[in-house]
Amino acid sequence: MSESTSFQPPWVAHYGPGVGPSVAHRPRCLHELLPDVARRHPEREALIFAVAVAGRLFTTSLSFRRLEQLVDRFAASLQRLGVREGDRVALILPNCPQFVIALLGAARAGAIAVPFNPLYSAREVGYQLADCGAATVVVLDRFLPLVRSARPGSALERVVVTGVTEYLPLPLRALAALRALRERPARAGGAELRFKDQLRTGTPTSISTREEDTAVLLYTGGTTGVSKGVELTHRNLVCNAEQNRAWAGVGDGVDRALVALPLFHAFGLTCGLNLGLLAGVTQILFPNPRDTRGLVKAIHRLRPTIFPVVPTLLVGIASLPDLARFDLRSIRVCPCAGSPLAPAVQRAFTERTGVTVSEGYGLTEAGPVTHGNPPFGENRPGTIGLPYPDTLARIVALDVVAAESWTDTEWSSPGELLVRGPQVMKGYWNRPAETAAQLCAGDGQGQEWLRTGDIAQMHRDGYFRIVDRLKDMIIRGGLNIYPAEVEAVIAEHPEVLEALVIGVPDPALGELVKAFVVPRPGATLTAERLLAFCRQNLARYKVPAAVEFRAELARSAVGKPLRRALREEFATPAGNPP
Repeated sequence: MSESTSFQPPWVAHYGPGVGPSVAHRPRCLHELLPDVARRHPEREALIFAVAVAGRLFTTSLSFRRLEQLVDRFAASLQRLGVREGDRVALILPNCPQFVIALLGAARAGAIAVPFNPLYSAREVGYQLADCGAATVVVLDRFLPLVRSARPGSALERVVVTGVTEYLPLPLRALAALRALRERPARAGGAELRFKDQLRTGTPTSISTREEDTAVLLYTGGTTGVSKGVELTHRNLVCNAEQNRAWAGVGDGVDRALVALPLFHAFGLTCGLNLGLLAGVTQILFPNPRDTRGLVKAIHRLRPTIFPVVPTLLVGIASLPDLARFDLRSIRVCPCAGSPLAPAVQRAFTERTGVTVSEGYGLTEAGPVTHGNPPFGENRPGTIGLPYPDTLARIVALDVVAAESWTDTEWSSPGELLVRGPQVMKGYWNRPAETAAQLCAGDGQGQEWLRTGDIAQMHRDGYFRIVDRLKDMIIRGGLNIYPAEVEAVIAEHPEVLEALVIGVPDPALGELVKAFVVPRPGATLTAERLLAFCRQNLARYKVPAAVEFRAELARSAVGKPLRRALREEFATPAGNPP
């Protein structure tokens, strides 16, 4: 591979080379953020827990002062239980106050927090527990059977159980208690501890944690292979939060963020929790992002100014037939990442809500954000914007053709995107070979480049766009086809809600393009009409060979449509070529 182009954004000149806000800011460790903001805004709401039930929205809240008190008590409890610096503490929790208290408490005790996806199977939980070696887990009671099934063969010594009712708004506690009696959920046994008992009293002892120490292990979703634990240091997380604050223009103690994306995912963790702690942002925790109507009601009533999203959320909101009843215009910053944002989806959401969406880009290995369209500058649909402060980006050629040759459209030739910055991970947990393959040698300045695995192009003026994942590229008769390009065209059809495109085996051409399409409700779309539309808007070799209509697409925990799930269908004997 040959190096082609790199770009340093204009705001580096403002902060000075290598000394952006992400480097200069104090505090530098995750556990230092909450005491700092609690000192500045002790009575400001830190968390608002919002739950939608039967068409009504219920809320309860915690101030920064109260949150700091609870975090300190939980950290002290962990230390009394034997948790030492560097130990792993697993979290199997949805978006709720207990997640925040447990994660920050683990950091305050010097431990490494390991958030799990609560929707994992026992096999997946067992694998992750064994891989990280956690001796302590904090789990919601409804997921306790999952932990019990996965515990054999793990290093678990302590299970701390929290109830769904503990931080519910008061009117819902009685309802939840009645439901719990009816459904008879698993209860903590003698060897299992109650979360609320760990919050009674205590002051944690001092720790020796440094900014280069691992703060959180975030496991990749397994969308491109075996799930790996990404080691994000305190510096990685604090720097990326600071980068987001600079990018979004977040003032101290003036914003509200609606956090519907799961906190166990890097996007929700950094652009929700960590940004909130850094800048005194009140975080509205919404535990069920699939409840689109409840989500819209929460925006209408609670007036958030920041709303991080994935494209699936935009599709769901824009599809509500009575959306005009709700005012969403309090949102001034709406970063979107997680999967490619089709221009048609972006356009439809903005037209129906009046909210401007700023597409960005990142990956778990980068804390996660590396690029974004400036929310108060030039927002270019179809691009991921500019590199973040203190972040460098580079395009590396995929073949012998020099990628520095510019096309007529002033975009570089496609190549793999590499990034470098203070948010780039320490490495993969206990996987030195995979770490070495992902982090390549720098240019003598001591910092390595992260290989993203994404094919990208760079415009002459520094904007980037993602063409597709390197592993998702389809090769039909020697010609490269990028699924995201085909999906964007299909999404332009007025009767299409969502689409995914994969390559399926073909004995003559190697691969053919197949599209999986979710039509809009009430649509009468046929494959023939959709293919005719594609032929009008795509080169002939890019037109799908077949279309399959589906009621829904398989998704990851953050709502990202999974091409992997579709490819696996064709990797089994039951899979049929088009």
